[in-house]
Amino acid sequence: MTPTVVASELVLGGQRSGKSRRAEMLAVAWLSRAPSHRAIFVVTAEPGDEEMRTRIERHRADRAERLPGAATVEAPRALAQAVALHSDAATLLVVDCLTLWLANLHGLDDAALAGEADALGEAVALAPGPVVLVSNEIGLGVVPMGREVRAYVDALGRLNQRLAAVCERVTLVAAGLPLALKGSL
Repeated sequence: MTPTVVASELVLGGQRSGKSRRAEMLAVAWLSRAPSHRAIFVVTAEPGDEEMRTRIERHRADRAERLPGAATVEAPRALAQAVALHSDAATLLVVDCLTLWLANLHGLDDAALAGEADALGEAVALAPGPVVLVSNEIGLGVVPMGREVRAYVDALGRLNQRLAAVCERVTLVAAGLPLALKGSL
């Protein structure tokens, strides 16, 4: 079944759950609706080590194979600005992923992180074209032992809640299967 594209969707799930695949499927559905439609992947990963460089290259190659012609924009920190700059009525933006974006903002205090989350939420709400946000749901397990890891899990939970509030649809993906948490599939 071809997924339907809405104005904004937050796709949540664990690692290797199928989040990015769902976002790609939404991009394919969008591109098939009209010849004037475009898709841009706004990526947030930074190649900090060899494993991450390899992972990024694999994602690029996979996207190029599944979505030839889709553009990629790198926005490891200025995400709200990238959404505002690249969104238009004929362009679907896929932001992949919020989890890495938040990690890139390491060192900001709670107030600054809240400001970044609010700015992103506002950019998504004002976007003239559809926006798909991909994020990990990492708060389902045990409470982490370290203070910094607990703070990160808390910050990601708050970020996901903020964006879920402004998105038309929120989807949880597990084992490649989408489950609508808000809106309908």
